[in-house]
Amino acid sequence: MLHETIPATQSAIYPSLADKRILVTGGGTGIGEALVEAFVRQGAHVAFVDVVDAPSQALVERLAPAAANPPRFEHCDLTDIAGLRRVVAAFDEELGGIDVLINNAANDDRHAIAEVTPEYWDERMAVNLRHLFFAAQAVIPSMKRAGGGVILNFGSISWHLALADLVLYQTAKAGIEGLTRSLARDLGRDNIRVNTIVPGNVQTPRQMKWYTPEGEAEIVAAQCLDGRIQPADVAALAVFLASDDARMCTGHDYFVDAGWR
Repeated sequence: MLHETIPATQSAIYPSLADKRILVTGGGTGIGEALVEAFVRQGAHVAFVDVVDAPSQALVERLAPAAANPPRFEHCDLTDIAGLRRVVAAFDEELGGIDVLINNAANDDRHAIAEVTPEYWDERMAVNLRHLFFAAQAVIPSMKRAGGGVILNFGSISWHLALADLVLYQTAKAGIEGLTRSLARDLGRDNIRVNTIVPGNVQTPRQMKWYTPEGEAEIVAAQCLDGRIQPADVAALAVFLASDDARMCTGHDYFVDAGWR
């Protein structure tokens, strides 16, 4: 069952986002693709990183012709912190700063407790938690110079529901909510707002490989609302939280889960 999203012609435009400088991690596919598209539609300068080149380049080519500011893509493996810092510094120089960081990139591969090694633990934390802190650390000086900024970290409904076979992913995602609270406290006097977006089960091609039609029906039955959450639904919350309309929102978790319990 598809969830009908608001047509682009009817969705909100936030004047405060025009010409803002946005950096999205994991922006090539899925929710990240919707985030890039939503901020480009706001008239922002959008830069994004990913490890998937072909879909990312295709996204740039799709959005560029109608964009006031065509998006920019750079390949970046976020487990390489030195490489991440170089890419952030390059975008900072090219755009003249970063106003909004969206820490979206993650990987929810399933795993059994008995199979986890110390090496796999470290790799999963690097993929799903560590880079969020270092990306934030890299953009904070630019935000302070500009007099403020926004950091949006992406959590997950999974640990709130205690889903099976995701112990490391859920550990990392729980840690992100603590990271958000800490950064919001330490950065608030610099007018830098930090929040977590917690998506429910979003109907992306990646997520669809985990669920049968019967499994999808179970998810919808557990939600308060009918229909399947679309990436654009998540992006709609992100653009609001990045805008000046959300100027007093910080240090909290915002759910887009259709009331899934």
